[in-house]
This record gives sequence, structure tokens and C-alpha cells, in this order.
Amino acid sequence: MPFPRASQALSRFTVLDLTRVRSGPTCVRQLADWGANVIKIDALLEDGGGEQPGGPRHGSDFQNLHRNKRAMTLNLKDPKGLEVFKRLAAKADVVVENFRPDVKGKLGIDYESLRQINPRIVYGSISGFGQDGPYHKRPGFDQIAQGMGGLMSVTGAPGQGPMRVGIPVADLTAGLFCALGILTALLEREVSGEGQWVQTSLLQAQIFMLDFQASRWLMEKEVAKQAGNNHPTSIPTGVFKTSDGYINIATTGGRIWERCAQAIGAPELITNPDYATAPARSRNRDALNAAINKLTEKKSTETWVRELNEAGVPCGPIYSIDQMFEDAQVKHLGIAQHVPNDENRHIQLVGQPMTLSRTPSKMAARPPEFGEQTEEVLAEFGFGKDEIADLRQRKVV
Repeated sequence: MPFPRASQALSRFTVLDLTRVRSGPTCVRQLADWGANVIKIDALLEDGGGEQPGGPRHGSDFQNLHRNKRAMTLNLKDPKGLEVFKRLAAKADVVVENFRPDVKGKLGIDYESLRQINPRIVYGSISGFGQDGPYHKRPGFDQIAQGMGGLMSVTGAPGQGPMRVGIPVADLTAGLFCALGILTALLEREVSGEGQWVQTSLLQAQIFMLDFQASRWLMEKEVAKQAGNNHPTSIPTGVFKTSDGYINIATTGGRIWERCAQAIGAPELITNPDYATAPARSRNRDALNAAINKLTEKKSTETWVRELNEAGVPCGPIYSIDQMFEDAQVKHLGIAQHVPNDENRHIQLVGQPMTLSRTPSKMAARPPEFGEQTEEVLAEFGFGKDEIADLRQRKVV
């Protein structure tokens, strides 16, 4: 029975997945969710054991990262295992890895080595700090990149010290950027006929994600500081207390500010010289926030969300994760999706945040068990039954 594809969009491409933990699997998930033939290479050691970094295989984290893939085992440290991998790479379109930069060279599976076998190969690499340079041999972790990439210096309340973001944003964005680079290289290959090496790092991804905060320094030499829940430039924008919780209110420009003041029952704030202009509101931000808080505390979050939206003022509740998944719009978008499986396990994961009208993505297959499709994959690449049996006996697969 053919392996079910998540989409037809990338179904013509075969991807060899050497990635581990988060940034690399995030990259390959993008390819798998759009229908690429992804083969996850599970590391097999000389003793037949396997390495499983990234948490339990049936844990929510692993499951969310590795759906819509197949898996085979392979010992890349064995010369025969390296030979097997090169036979796979000769027919593949993409290889993705997130080893330390020197590891792939030692294994003999670096881009230059594979390019000699398959000039069309697109090779995606994610590292902590880059493939070369003074830090290239350092191990890279998300929080390290958040700190070195400037994010922690602008996150959190003023005076309370640096604060990490609540998700592994450097890992995730590095994975997404690598996937984008791979897709770009595949498009370019249609013109040139040649593959190329796609490189990114946690540090580069994190710096890119600073966006306007980075450009404020590069263009204006202004060092952004922590602002807590206050938006650095659109004022008043932030978190305000209600009678039963909190609400986000966002005002950009004078007209929305005026609608906000009217909606909360404080039209006098519009003409108050302390708040009449954007520079004045910036100078007197704390006093203005306090004035707004006195009024928002009088009604519930639900009431304010309704009234402010009716007045054309951007706002929204602040959900816990369970509350978020119960929201009517979130349910309508269908981003929480069930994954089919023969074991009757409850697997519900986060689907793709974008839709394509003709070739949509879906949860087509549960994450594979360790080396689950080894024989199936090898047979597709031309390995005979006796050859596969011999590889198993030698503990190569």
C-alpha cells in the first residue's frame, strides 16, 4: 500500500532527513506536510541501539515534529552504512542536517562529497552559529541564540533583567528559513539544473527576527530596551486589566486612538494636551495607561472585546493555551488536526498555518516508529531482499 502523502504540492521531491531535536525537524516538517517523500534516517549504532534525542518517540513534541514521514535505520559510522546513504543520496533531491559543522565532514556526508555523486542535490544545513567563523564549533541552543541575538534584551519588563521568550523561537525560525531556502534552491534548480548548499543558523535567524528593532540600531543608532507589554512605538498599545482578567488593546494612529477613548468612555482624553499627539502620548505613556486601566477594570474582558471591536478598535483576550483552542475562530480555522493511525491512539497536532486552494496540506500519516519502513525504503531505492538481509545481519540497518 503506497505511503499516504500530506499534499501533492511537493510530491515529486525525495528528502533524506538527518535532523535531530528541533530546528532541523521543523525544517523537514514543512517539506513533509506539503507532500515531499521524506525519509527520516534513524541513527543506528554498532551495537544495534538507536539514538533518540528530542524526547520520547510517542511524546507530544516528537509526534508534532515528525508526522507525515517514513523512517529507516542506518549506521552512518559504518563504511557500509555510508555506502548505503550515498546510494540513497544519488537519487534524492534534498538532504537536511543540523549536526555541528564538522560532524558531516567526518562522516563523509558533507555537501561537497554528495555533490560529486548527485550534482542536483539541494543540501540544507542548520547550525548554532554558522558553518565557519570563530564560533562555528560551538554547540548551539535556542536560549543561547535568543541571548546573543538580542531578543532577550528587549523581552520582559524594564528593570527585571533579560527574559527568554516562551517558545524556542530561534530553533523554529531557523527551521522555517532553511525550508524556505531549500524551496528557493529547488526552484532555481529548474533553471540551472544544479543543486546548491543552503545554510542558516540559530543566530542568523534570531537576528533576522529582531526586524524593526534591529533596523532601529542600524539606521538610527537607537538601542531598543525592554518595554514589557507596551508596544515600543504605537501608544497606547498594551495589556489592560478588566474586571475578570486582562485584555490587549492596540491603537495605531490618531483616529484609532480617538475611537478607543470614545469607546472606553473617556472622550476628554482626546483633547487633554498630555495625550493629544503621538509624541505627547509617548512621553506620558505610564499616566495614560493608568487612566485607561481605571476604566477597563469596570467591565469584563468579554464585554470589552465586543464593545471595542464594534467601535473599530483592535483588541483581543489573552488566552491560556487551553482557552485558545476553545476559541470559535481557532476551531473554525481547523488548525488542531487529528492524525490517522491504526493503533487507535489519540494524536492531535498543530496543522500548517497556511492553506493552498488546490493542493492543501493534511495530517496523512502518524510519525513513524524507529526504523519502521527500512525494508520498504531500501527496496524503493533498488536494494534487493538478500542485500537488505545482509545489511541487517551486519547491523548496518
